[in-house]
Amino acid sequence: MTDPRPFLVGGEWRTSDDILDVRFPYTNEVVGRVCQATEQDLEDAITAAERGFEITRKLPSHARSRILYALLDQMQARAGELVETLILEGGKTRNVAEGETSRAMETVRVAAEEAKRVTGEIVPIDWTEAGENRMGFVRHLPLGPVLGIAPFNYPLNLSAHKLAPAIAAGNSFILKPASATPLSGLLLMEMTLEAGFPPEALSYVVCPGRMAERLVTDGRIKFFTFTGSSEVGWHLKSVAGRKRVGLELGGNAAAIVHKDANIDYAVRRIAVGGFTNAGQNCISVQRVLIHRPVYDQSVEKLLARIRELKVGDPREAGTDVGPMIDAAAASDAMELVQEAVAGGAEILMGGECSGTMFAPTVVANAAPEMRVNREEIFAPVITVAPYDDFDEAIRLANDTDYGLQSGVFTQNVNRIMRAFELVEVGGLQVNDVSTFRVDQMPYGGVKGSGVGREGPRYAIEEMTEMKLMVLNLNGGME
Repeated sequence: MTDPRPFLVGGEWRTSDDILDVRFPYTNEVVGRVCQATEQDLEDAITAAERGFEITRKLPSHARSRILYALLDQMQARAGELVETLILEGGKTRNVAEGETSRAMETVRVAAEEAKRVTGEIVPIDWTEAGENRMGFVRHLPLGPVLGIAPFNYPLNLSAHKLAPAIAAGNSFILKPASATPLSGLLLMEMTLEAGFPPEALSYVVCPGRMAERLVTDGRIKFFTFTGSSEVGWHLKSVAGRKRVGLELGGNAAAIVHKDANIDYAVRRIAVGGFTNAGQNCISVQRVLIHRPVYDQSVEKLLARIRELKVGDPREAGTDVGPMIDAAAASDAMELVQEAVAGGAEILMGGECSGTMFAPTVVANAAPEMRVNREEIFAPVITVAPYDDFDEAIRLANDTDYGLQSGVFTQNVNRIMRAFELVEVGGLQVNDVSTFRVDQMPYGGVKGSGVGREGPRYAIEEMTEMKLMVLNLNGGME
């Protein structure tokens, strides 16, 4: 057994006697051990972040960009190590782990460029007579210490989405990882220090969620960014005080397939979007709404496509669906499926679970009010249902407390624009599934799915303060 890995407080690696075992979800074997922070370590991390901010706020944009490009170099050099870590700590298939590593590098690359574009503007003041001979200048200044809490499902890229904009904006940074997947974040912290980020300004604290709330409530933290469940996210926002908050929370995304869609393409994308990462995506396809004239043929093609997915050991090349994060999560998802069946729904395929392995599952005849449709299942499960007209499809898509992303498949521009206007989500994917995301785009949700937007440019805006200066030219004249 290897020695427990330390955590980071203000650039100082620390250990403790409180050890957390990290387990490979497919076999439950221990693949790493990490030391957990104490209450005093958390206090020290906040104190260090305040000190570190006095350094980072003075870094010129070229220095911030250079640090991020150096981090990108580190990630490229250690990409293989990152991929293997993601497979072991989270049970990701090799293809998904490679994709996440590539995306995390792209997130850092985009942030490195955006660090040079934290611009301001000149504001006309003389629109009114009182503003004659005055000029307004706006700058975006660093906000202060940033706290990021990352989830288990994409621990590397979603950590990068919090870390990289904080560096680009000139802020100090504390990251708290999910307890199930802390190893990839540790590697990211090592690389960030190697890249030249001021050590005082960087902390990485592994601790239970109940302890992390102490960081959220502290007034010295100026921005808090969280990715995770809606229940936890909205609770943390309620106790965060006056600080700014960014929440990227859950979803139960709809995919609308109209009769004029390219059906073969739509079912291929739905099979990917519903089952990638064992369905453990905030924007995973969960509810498939199909125009009744093409419902039967679409479902038949969809089932055939899903049957082609390879389920099993995520370490093996070609595996499409690996394990869920733990047996408890799989059991919770199975409860929703069984509840739906007891209420009259029908399992068209799957519906089996053994430990962390949950067979790709398709459920039909599930009423909209059933939890399998209303809640975020976060598992390799989709429901299918017919609709009679496009407005009904929009109504069904909106019949949820969530609103992160949705997809619509149609060739009609009027229907596309109608969906864009009326589907209640932060992002609509046309002729693709909700699961599509590239890392420079504004990403976030409405309703119960969160507040604020990720994507380096948009996160930098959240992490900076707009400040106005008005120059009175009359006051300088003699």
